[in-house]
Amino acid sequence: MKNLGKIGVLAVLLFAMAAWRHGNSVKAAGGPAQVEGGPYRALDPIASGNLLLFPVVRSDSKSLTEAPFITLDEGLKNGEVEVTEAGRAQGLVRPRNGRGPLPAYPYRGDQVNTLVLVNHSRRPLLLLAGEVVTGGKQDRIVAKDRIVPADADPIDLSVFCIEPGRWTGSSDSFGASAGSAAKSFMVQPGVRERAMVDQDQQQVWNSVHGAIAQMEVAAAPPVPGTPAEGFGRGAALPLGTTSYAKVMESPEVSKKVDEATSQVMSAREQALAKLREEHAVGVVVAVRGEIVWADLFANTDLLSRYWTKLIRSYAAESLTDEGSHATPTVADAQRFLEAPSTGTENSAGEVGIYRYRELKSDGAETFVLESLLPGTDYDVHISKMRLRGEERYGAKAHPVYPPGIFHPEVYRPEIQR
Repeated sequence: MKNLGKIGVLAVLLFAMAAWRHGNSVKAAGGPAQVEGGPYRALDPIASGNLLLFPVVRSDSKSLTEAPFITLDEGLKNGEVEVTEAGRAQGLVRPRNGRGPLPAYPYRGDQVNTLVLVNHSRRPLLLLAGEVVTGGKQDRIVAKDRIVPADADPIDLSVFCIEPGRWTGSSDSFGASAGSAAKSFMVQPGVRERAMVDQDQQQVWNSVHGAIAQMEVAAAPPVPGTPAEGFGRGAALPLGTTSYAKVMESPEVSKKVDEATSQVMSAREQALAKLREEHAVGVVVAVRGEIVWADLFANTDLLSRYWTKLIRSYAAESLTDEGSHATPTVADAQRFLEAPSTGTENSAGEVGIYRYRELKSDGAETFVLESLLPGTDYDVHISKMRLRGEERYGAKAHPVYPPGIFHPEVYRPEIQR
């Protein structure tokens, strides 16, 4: 009996150790937590300019019929979501459930990498890394995917600045990336990569600087004797701003993005109808023949709601001078989806709300947002990227600022508009 008791105690200890290893935030990738590849299947591509878009469906042909989320753009436009500088959060504090006011949100001063967000909606809010909010003292992007519960208290929102050079309030609150849904955008994959992988403001600034420089070249009119399309025209069109959002909204760059997406967006409703018919949940993206990115969602509805801003972000990425590669095939897209993660997995999140996982491997990284809200427990969004490094953007490094200090005068503030 004593031996049986010892065996039982040993079994409990072994089970506890196994559970601890399973819950550890850093673990070897490649086990049951892997989600990329196997569950998904790439379809024949849609071509538009220098873009090749491979729709992705679930291999089991299943797609959630409904995802209960409100998006950032939807919430900002209908007033159900508010975003403000960290030092101006007092107006967001409100009474709840008849219990009187919440304690005052502590004033900590405005901060480059933190905003305050409140979700007034009765639906949980879905935030994706790279989504743009404009206004405040600087335009920012969401730093990582996350879920904010319905009717939640104010939260600190991690962000990165994409407007070096301005630190004055243009408005008290933040709005969506564009006034019209047809012109909405996220930052392009190259900038998203730096935010998600490096998680470093300096690297984000570098990538923004390089992306703007490339777009200024792409937007320039042809020089006589040089190609009407592409690069090598020997000139750039100064756009007079260091704001990524203002560059994307400028008539010159917006026109180029429209041209790059014309074959997809001119028949947007037909394209979305086709995606719904195929139950597509995502897309693998090739730029000038190089597969660089994949965005996968829980269902077709979420893909449709993000379609325009995703496509315009991919188009901005195509305004580069990286040359061309051999046209990828469906098999190439499938291999990209199925490429295993052989490195480590880092996870973070909030208990009962969401889990955010980063799967590292040589040459690629995968980020998975899983909803833990009641009645969900599924992957809401997956980003997979081929790592290419900041040298792709020809980025000239910005000055490195000491922690907590911002020097807008370094950035020719006289050109801000």
